[in-house]
Amino acid sequence: MTVEQKILAKIEEFDTIIIHRHQRPDPDAYGSQCGLAAILRANFPQKKVYQVGEKVHGLAWIAEPEEIADEVYRDALVIVTDTANQPRVDDQRYLSGKALIKIDHHPNEDPYGDPCWVKTDASSCSEIIVDFANANNLVIPDEAARMLYAGIIGDTGRFMYDATTSHTLNVAAQLIEHNFDAAQINRRLDSIELPVARLAAYVYENMEFTEHGAAYIILTSEVMKQFNLKDASTAPIVPLIGKVVGVKCWTILVQQKDGSFRLRIRSKAPIINELAKEYGGGGHPLASGAFMHDDQQIPEYIKKLDAIAESYNGED
Repeated sequence: MTVEQKILAKIEEFDTIIIHRHQRPDPDAYGSQCGLAAILRANFPQKKVYQVGEKVHGLAWIAEPEEIADEVYRDALVIVTDTANQPRVDDQRYLSGKALIKIDHHPNEDPYGDPCWVKTDASSCSEIIVDFANANNLVIPDEAARMLYAGIIGDTGRFMYDATTSHTLNVAAQLIEHNFDAAQINRRLDSIELPVARLAAYVYENMEFTEHGAAYIILTSEVMKQFNLKDASTAPIVPLIGKVVGVKCWTILVQQKDGSFRLRIRSKAPIINELAKEYGGGGHPLASGAFMHDDQQIPEYIKKLDAIAESYNGED
């Protein structure tokens, strides 16, 4: 029995299914979670299917999470999508169900759940959900296709990132055959609010470069207050530094309320997730996150980022 069949067998076994995703969700987290929920509702109308987690205003156009009582978890199957490790699961009640499944595409360093299905060569978790549906001949309704397409577009940077494969494009083509406006989703994910546009100008004006092709920007609490933005609003600016010719890898450091820093680390080719692990984070080889307690750690971090850039001799 394949892992896709094992997951379907688990789904068929339970009357109540609750789907979680990671904290601080992105389009793929929403798309894979809510897209899977829509598929299950369409194919198993007799089952109760819920999608839970923090409500994020900027992603409400993809789908809305639901609020459910603790007792709903009794005898329920819990599925967690797009979440590499358990501390990042949004809503810790995910452990309150009777059974747990993990579906993800990040490095599997925390193999929780049974089954635990991880495809690190997939462009996104949304792509994996389409594979799951296809493998089991499940109907993908138009609304699920819309959400899953948004997830794929979000995690591939509109097919610019290295994780994009011919299979990714085939999956996207399959989804576009459904009744939704793909171009509108592309435009929406490429659009930014005016405060973020002004922050983007600040980033380009103030970003710093190291000797060997690394770059970074430190966004202090004062800077964020100046633009009336919170950490979650910085996601659209993360790719900007990578557009600069000669930059191999880069980091956006955003100060939090307690003085700590959240790091968004990206790369065109040099592997950066091992560096992220040194600072309490992790993720994909070319896209990771990490944390710092205070700004005293920043100089050492920048030296390490520069050393990674120096060690890479290929084209950026």
